[in-house]
Amino acid sequence: MLRIGNIQLDVPFVQAALSGYSDAAMRLLAREYGCPYTINEVVLDRLVAQGGRKMYRMLAIPPGDHPVGGQLMGSEPEQFAEAANLLVDIGYDVIDINFGCPVKKVLGRCRGGFLLSVPDQAREIIRRVYEAVGNRVPVTLKMRRGMDDSAESEHNFFSVLDAAFETGLSAVTVHGRTVKQRYVGPSNWEFLARVKRHVGERVILGSGDLFSAEDCARMLRETGVDGCSIARGAIGNPFIFRELRTLLESPSCPADLPPPPSISEQRRALERHYALMADLHGESFAGPLLRKYGVRYSELHPCHADVKMAFLAVKSADDWQRMLDTWYGDESRYPPVTRRTRPEALIAAGASWDCESVGA
Repeated sequence: MLRIGNIQLDVPFVQAALSGYSDAAMRLLAREYGCPYTINEVVLDRLVAQGGRKMYRMLAIPPGDHPVGGQLMGSEPEQFAEAANLLVDIGYDVIDINFGCPVKKVLGRCRGGFLLSVPDQAREIIRRVYEAVGNRVPVTLKMRRGMDDSAESEHNFFSVLDAAFETGLSAVTVHGRTVKQRYVGPSNWEFLARVKRHVGERVILGSGDLFSAEDCARMLRETGVDGCSIARGAIGNPFIFRELRTLLESPSCPADLPPPPSISEQRRALERHYALMADLHGESFAGPLLRKYGVRYSELHPCHADVKMAFLAVKSADDWQRMLDTWYGDESRYPPVTRRTRPEALIAAGASWDCESVGA
């Protein structure tokens, strides 16, 4: 249902790159819940070239983690191309170029979303990366709908978009907010529909405000994009992929959507996530590292405020086990689980997860 170059996916959705989140553990868990394609957290081109133990661990691809995309961010075309080659050598199946990150420190270093303001440089990066690896793997691009709402910004957006497809890129992911918006205010899905009409049969993935399976199905239906890229909505919520698969099988029958995950189902997902984190980072680090995911998992729990605080207090493997036994034990102690609500407060406040923790 979704083709990215020579990669055929059976459903039209992917897990986006999430800095500090979409490590191998999160990616493998997403696959177990039905996501066919995931993207590693964004990395700086120059850090890929430098290598080192930490970078090797961050870029390692475990068995079963294919197809997987490697997302790069930087500002120099030559470094971009060099890093793309290295990622393909490691085993990445797709190279994704980041022209979307809106974080201030990233923009200040002329990376991410900044490149939409310098279309000549952006086009050169696209060309160099494609020339370096385009005969080996598909190359894709992530971008926002421009720096701001000005006519010049929109012109630059379409200039870069058209250049991407003319160069030979396989797909482009478009986030419906501008760079200056960061994460404040709604994603402009009408713009996504306009982009899809503009490119015709070329592949567009939509992004922005996808916090539930219903959101994803609605984006596909209302905008006509070929697929959706699920980012913040997947943190602490691998169930979104299973639910979306079910919803797409019966789009006219919302009642067929699986019930929200029970306490015991949530516990199984948490235990599996912990085991994957322990394999990746070591058991002594797994519990503390899972705290940031736990904050989002807690939103599914009937006592979410208390559970959130319990996650934040975890400092060891023993703390982790006690937290699970306390809050994810006897289901009869809690009210029925309700479906995760759309976090309007997060949208309004502009919470960010896609490139905030990228190294300088």
